Amino acid sequence: MHTKEEKLAAFGRLLDVLDELRVKCPWDAKQTNESLRPNTIEETYELASALMADDVANIRKELGDVLLHVAFYSKIASEQGRFDIANVCTALTDKLIFRHPHVFGTEKAESAEKVLQNWEELKLKEKGGNKTVLGGVPDALPALIKANRIQEKAANVGFDWEQPDQVWEKVKEEIAETEAEIKSGSKEGMKEEFGDLLFAVVNAARLYGVDPENALEHTNRKFIRRFNHLEARSHEIGKSLRDMTLAEMDAIWDEAKQLERSQE
Repeated sequence: MHTKEEKLAAFGRLLDVLDELRVKCPWDAKQTNESLRPNTIEETYELASALMADDVANIRKELGDVLLHVAFYSKIASEQGRFDIANVCTALTDKLIFRHPHVFGTEKAESAEKVLQNWEELKLKEKGGNKTVLGGVPDALPALIKANRIQEKAANVGFDWEQPDQVWEKVKEEIAETEAEIKSGSKEGMKEEFGDLLFAVVNAARLYGVDPENALEHTNRKFIRRFNHLEARSHEIGKSLRDMTLAEMDAIWDEAKQLERSQE
């Protein structure tokens, strides 16, 4: 691993190269916050994908791409006289120190849960910070991640189940209400109850220490692997999926599951 001096030199070199590109490269010179934003979103998802796959080489690459965007937005702001990368780093460092009084102050926090509780309370006290408990949840978050963050923030101020197993009554209640709306045929009612059911399941996952986004993505990838196997086998036997019976597809699906177990 590199020394602190080497890390500072590497970061300085990045900033120097970006300064030069901003002047000499036609593409880099014309970029704005608005034009970079879609690329930033794409790079963030690519990083998330690399992290999910635990692909070390790609994690390093995608972190670099995200870091470039942080430096680029800071460069644009400095050209406009608003702030620069030093302001960004200083503000972040000050925030980390303020929100970790158990490290840099006299507070006590013996568990990660207590740290999170302190974190949310300090964000409410912070100058320019969130004015409400849920104020820091971005509107643009995907719904599944947003539901989890909402529940985490509420739990950190004490609005939570006393025991994790209490959540299952709520899940069962939402299943029953969803089934009732399906029988009634009300599209609006079904939408609301499916939403409530999903929210309750996300809550259950959180209470048992499972990140629902990661859990669902794991299942997405598992389904893709098995469906790809099904599709490949259908080609091998010369049949279209549309022409196969459900029983035939289920047999190949079970074959895919057995192959996965044998490779574990």
